[in-house]
Amino acid sequence: MKRVTAMATGKVQGVGYRQYVSDCAHRLGLHGSVQNMRDGSVYMIAEGSPAALEDFIRQVWAREESLIHVENLLVTEGGATGEFRSFWVDW
Repeated sequence: MKRVTAMATGKVQGVGYRQYVSDCAHRLGLHGSVQNMRDGSVYMIAEGSPAALEDFIRQVWAREESLIHVENLLVTEGGATGEFRSFWVDW
């Protein structure tokens, strides 16, 4: 099991991006969370298999979504902590 943290910038708040990220994580069986940050970015943590996390990072670029525009995605990888039991959106 691995863990990725990612910070997305661009047009990522007020466009359904957190729900989109959550849907991607659920489809891939990942655990973690996603939340808006005060600076306009979106921060996410995901844990799961290396293959699922690779798919997750590819998907959260949201290139097929018309309202969402991810300009940059800063990703950090590490070992899973096991602290999450599901994936949720922090409101």
